[in-house]
Amino acid sequence: MIHETKSGKHSKKILVLGALGQIGSVLTQRLCKLHGKSNVIASDIRKNRNSNTDNNFIILDATDYLAVKEAVINFSIDTVYLMAAMLSAEVEKKPAIGWNVNTKPLLVTLDLAKKGIIKQLFWPSSIAVFGPSTPKINTPQLTIMDPTTIYGIAKLAGERWCEYYKIKFGIDVRSLRYPGIISWQSLPGGGTTDYAVHIFKELIDKGAYTCFLKSKTKLPMMYIDDAVRATTEIMSAEADKLTVNSSYNLAAITFDPNQLFKRIKKFLPKSKINYEPDFRQEIADSWPKTIDDSQANKDWGWKSNYDLDMICEEMLENIKI
Repeated sequence: MIHETKSGKHSKKILVLGALGQIGSVLTQRLCKLHGKSNVIASDIRKNRNSNTDNNFIILDATDYLAVKEAVINFSIDTVYLMAAMLSAEVEKKPAIGWNVNTKPLLVTLDLAKKGIIKQLFWPSSIAVFGPSTPKINTPQLTIMDPTTIYGIAKLAGERWCEYYKIKFGIDVRSLRYPGIISWQSLPGGGTTDYAVHIFKELIDKGAYTCFLKSKTKLPMMYIDDAVRATTEIMSAEADKLTVNSSYNLAAITFDPNQLFKRIKKFLPKSKINYEPDFRQEIADSWPKTIDDSQANKDWGWKSNYDLDMICEEMLENIKI
């Protein structure tokens, strides 16, 4: 169903599942600007008084088939952004719960799309789909995928479900393999790359930070604005231009904790850091160092904007406010 914005332009009617998460919260704000607040319904399993989600909000369990179906029908939803998830480190602590949270909502929304109740679906994958046998440098779009975490296994399974439903039933489902995401709008949610958010908050508040990864652990990272823009761009791309049925590689920059600390230290010269690697080190070691996202560039013109200096400036400026 198509709805009109204040400008008179036709817009989608959107439901965001997991709208209070790291990406979901910022994505929801962006969707409100693009399509109008009245056309965006935000949802999560609970309310958050500190959320900056300034639009229609409902409490909704993304694993509940009937509840999601009812919301989609009641609000005349045609497009769903499925951002509800448990992140890598948290899933390793609660594997059975994490598997359910990270797989069931996708099957719920894919089935609703198969029945024509949802017209377009976005589901986020991750670099966690890659594993120890995956080429670490310029990881190709198509390559060996042998994840060693429950989070990665769930994401790989999700990619296969997306491709199956797209080919078998012709549904419009689109996906991106996010690298580590850096943002200031919300607290880290339990990801292996969360050090890159923790470090800013700790150095500003305490002047020191203890990192849970080794100093030279390089990982692909991305600023939240780039991640959100990539998400809205792939959803607005012409369907016949998209050649990947599973999930697109997505890349921006690569750095290690030591490199990030040195950049921040330019702004906060008294800062100190030490390293105490924990179980997340093994997870990080199984992931790529750099990603080849040339297919995304070819198919829908993807290109990142933020380099490391720009990210540091944005983070320090906004966290201090």
